[in-house]
Amino acid sequence: MTDDTPLTQEPRIWQDEHWTARVVKNEDDDGWAVAMFKTGQAEPALVGPWTMGRDKKNPKPLDGNAFITLVKTASEFVRRSEQQLHASLHQSLSVEGPAGRVTALLDIEPDEDNPSATLSAQGETGELLAQWKVDPTFKFNRHTVQAWVDAGMKQPSRAGQF
Repeated sequence: MTDDTPLTQEPRIWQDEHWTARVVKNEDDDGWAVAMFKTGQAEPALVGPWTMGRDKKNPKPLDGNAFITLVKTASEFVRRSEQQLHASLHQSLSVEGPAGRVTALLDIEPDEDNPSATLSAQGETGELLAQWKVDPTFKFNRHTVQAWVDAGMKQPSRAGQF
């Protein structure tokens, strides 16, 4: 949008530079829902129930205060989803090794055609002790990390064996 593009502020659609709130018929029941779209995205970031109007037939119209609340809620939902995705793709665990504390890291690259992952180990001062390409489905938990460290941090087999 440019500065001269008017923002939509209607009873069933409210928009700013970053978000669009759209009141839609709830497909699951007779009520209404509000879908929050981030600008440029085809799918809604968040969909939730919307209040019926006084006539108990039509939806309550959107207004500025409701839109501000919806934007805050949708933004927080997107932020938490991004944090959760980041945490699932970049995992770390610390275990005791023969020479002290070892931090193992699993970094997954979620490519649709060719996903990959890197398993690495760092010593207490952050020095790289080992680094291997592994299957993105590598079972990363305290037991497997401890077994890997105990086995000398050798390259794991496809099945995750050491």
